[in-house]
Amino acid sequence: MDVKEKIVQFFEENFMVNLKDDGIGDDDSFLESGVIDSTGVLELVTFLEENFGIKVEDDEIVPENLDSINNLIRYIQQKTQ
Repeated sequence: MDVKEKIVQFFEENFMVNLKDDGIGDDDSFLESGVIDSTGVLELVTFLEENFGIKVEDDEIVPENLDSINNLIRYIQQKTQ
């Protein structure tokens, strides 16, 4: 399973949302789309740390890193290189 598939599966299982069926594209904001809230961001951070073996620093919890599928993919790639 690639990074994008893992991310999509996480959202489907934990937030009961089907990103594709709900019309949420790879660059759409999770927060603005109502997919997650601030508590959801904390769940997302835990998911990233457990599934990708990275440490998400407090100053990295910003929309530029975590607020869309493409932002997440870029962030994970940067942290794992």
